[in-house]
Amino acid sequence: MALPPDLPPAVIVRGLGDARAVLAAASGKPVLLLSPPEARRLGPAWWVAMLAEAGAGMPANAFDCGGEAGTAQAALAAGAGGIVFTGNAALAARLASIAARQGALFLGRAPPALDMGAYGAIRRLPGLFLAPE
Repeated sequence: MALPPDLPPAVIVRGLGDARAVLAAASGKPVLLLSPPEARRLGPAWWVAMLAEAGAGMPANAFDCGGEAGTAQAALAAGAGGIVFTGNAALAARLASIAARQGALFLGRAPPALDMGAYGAIRRLPGLFLAPE
């Protein structure tokens, strides 16, 4: 599934400290915060609460649901700004419709992203927000 062409830089955040660091580095520029795939075990309510605690309103975000349709529905119900769903096409179409009605982002695959859990990610973070020359 193709990604929307207008997605801002994406960053996988693994907790409140990561979210705050990314939002500070972005300095008001658009950014898409992504949950790591393993966040499914914590649930989407954790994700939404963590982002709310990070401040700056609710930033653009997507909860990675893998192929779990129930988790995707729970993420949308909890108020996630979007979902990443990699399950079957029929379920994906239904979830995309639900997301659209709620004004949420639907992604059929995770976009390329800087993972804040990777070695040296904090040093690479500011470069995401530099204007191209």
